[in-house]
Amino acid sequence: MNERNATWKSKVSLVIVVLILFQLLLATGVSYAAPPAPIWHYVRWGENLTNIAWRYGTTIWAIANANGIANINRIYAGQWLRIPAGGGYPPPPAPTYYIVQWGDTLSGIAWRYGRSVWAIANANGIWNIHLIYAGQRLIIP
Repeated sequence: MNERNATWKSKVSLVIVVLILFQLLLATGVSYAAPPAPIWHYVRWGENLTNIAWRYGTTIWAIANANGIANINRIYAGQWLRIPAGGGYPPPPAPTYYIVQWGDTLSGIAWRYGRSVWAIANANGIWNIHLIYAGQRLIIP
């Protein structure tokens, strides 16, 4: 009778251990969600991989690799393209602004922020790089 009780107790102990492990698994938040469904894009007349990639926040190379496209310039209207998940561009950082101080030059501001003079001039619509004024608000791209 002792052997039978010991076997029964070991089975009950095993069930309790399995239940405890199951509860721990649920408590840790492990989920078994299905991966996201692939995104498909129907190519319309006039579209190219550049504007399709821009629309979905990915790269032309990621789309080309996902679809076996050897020549990125050869897609056609009516074609279905698989858009890969992930592998896209990170969101652009928020722009930095600078208020021009008396004595500042565009080249000095560009050097301070590690940008080119022309990048700052283009971002702000400046045609003459020698003509900035104190109090002017500049976008630093």
